[in-house]
Amino acid sequence: MEGNQSWITEFILVGFQLSEDMELLLSVFFFLLYIFNLLANSMILGLICLDLRLHSPMYYFLSHLAIIDMSYPSSNLPNMLDNLVKHKKTISFDSCIMQILFSLTFGSIECLILVVMSYDRYVAICHPLQYTVIMNWRLCTVLAITSWACGFSLALVQVILLLRLPFCGPQKVNHFFCDIRSVLKVACGDTWINEISLFADGVFILVAPISLVLVSYVRILWAVLKIQSMEGRKKAFSTCSSHLCVVGFYFGIAMIVYMVPDNTKREEQLKILFLFYTLFNPLLNPLVYSLRNAQVKAAFYRVLQINRTL
Repeated sequence: MEGNQSWITEFILVGFQLSEDMELLLSVFFFLLYIFNLLANSMILGLICLDLRLHSPMYYFLSHLAIIDMSYPSSNLPNMLDNLVKHKKTISFDSCIMQILFSLTFGSIECLILVVMSYDRYVAICHPLQYTVIMNWRLCTVLAITSWACGFSLALVQVILLLRLPFCGPQKVNHFFCDIRSVLKVACGDTWINEISLFADGVFILVAPISLVLVSYVRILWAVLKIQSMEGRKKAFSTCSSHLCVVGFYFGIAMIVYMVPDNTKREEQLKILFLFYTLFNPLLNPLVYSLRNAQVKAAFYRVLQINRTL
């Protein structure tokens, strides 16, 4: 068999079986969502940079989250939109590998940043007097750099393991972008090492972090219930519920996609989940943190007033 193998130079992304008119309509809808995502996250990032009142650990990590939520869809949506408009479904081998690297990198980093944010809320509510001492800027910088370094390193390992496999056909990847699990299905070699490595990554990036988040929020809930003033309790619940909402959506979808055993009958449902994960999940952060956060809304109004005076 090895003598007959020939390396492929491109993949065919099967995506969704739709008519050309429907593909054009979806491309417009997806493009608008993508632009709205970029604008909304850019607004959050801009407000955090411009307003000195938002120069705190919580918003420092939120700025990293905004960067990730702009970067993750940017790693795969432009190619998908191009394919929908031109009614083609091909992607070069090199572009496919880069898509896998970037999507795994930004997905892993977001998991770690969300854990760091939950730790920040835990310290703020459970140890308010020591908050500025514990969450100093040196620790915040170390946590952010570590999250980015770990996310990239884990993704790079997966890509290196993927590149050792021969791809001799078929070229069809049953997805709308190069997801690593879908690409592994068209590899000619034995993928058991890749599957074990992906599962181990899932435990490290998804199971362990969500466990830490849940432990943090149990401690936070217990501390909030001890707060005497109703206003203080309401403020704590508002801040934590926003973060918990984002965490629930993000980790819930990610665990269904990557931790549940593969099943050919679930492929179409998984593609829809991936679409939600790519298009709608990055919009949750600016919507949740702007609509439910009084400090962000106040910063937005202050920026508007400055612009009017100028």
